[in-house]
Amino acid sequence: MKKPLHRAVVALAAFILGILISGVLYVLTGFSLFGDPLESHLIPSDSDDSDFVDMAYVVVEHIKNKDYRALSRYVHPELGVVFSPYATITLRPNLRFTANQVAGFARDRDSYIWGVRDGTGEPIEMTPNEYFSEFVFTRDYTTAPMLGIDHIVRRGNALENITEVFPDVRFVDFHFPGNETDSMNGHSWSTLRLGFEDHNGRLRLTAIIRSVWTV
Repeated sequence: MKKPLHRAVVALAAFILGILISGVLYVLTGFSLFGDPLESHLIPSDSDDSDFVDMAYVVVEHIKNKDYRALSRYVHPELGVVFSPYATITLRPNLRFTANQVAGFARDRDSYIWGVRDGTGEPIEMTPNEYFSEFVFTRDYTTAPMLGIDHIVRRGNALENITEVFPDVRFVDFHFPGNETDSMNGHSWSTLRLGFEDHNGRLRLTAIIRSVWTV
């Protein structure tokens, strides 16, 4: 009789330990053992600027780390997220990806045409990893010295049309100013712009845009 009792005690202890581990993983990583997302960083659409910026910084950190699975949790479930290599957004050929597609970027070896290169008109044909390296996180925007909250910090010679393409957007500019004494005469500035729109009362990511001086 002792062996069945012993097995029952061991099984109960293992079950309790599993629940505890699941809870810890849920809090630390945002996922339970069953893969349910924790949306603690998603904020109401009418949140104040401070909470909005905090969420944008979390998203930028995921971009920096190329943690595409974590990034995908912020993508708008219905609209997806649009990528634009320059400030002027054209829904064609700029690409829109679903949350599930973004979650798989790390393993995605397919090349997509993300737009055309400024100055040459050549297609930007890259894998997601290549595109993020050359057209998204080109500087450490987690340390950007200037922020614009629903405000374009600096305009170049390209059309800034985010509010025309996304009339209900809220956005954050992470901006590095140019050096007036460099070879580009101050045109070395760059901005990473994140756009968010409402989904069921919460802000979700709908645009990742790089704004730079164009030819």
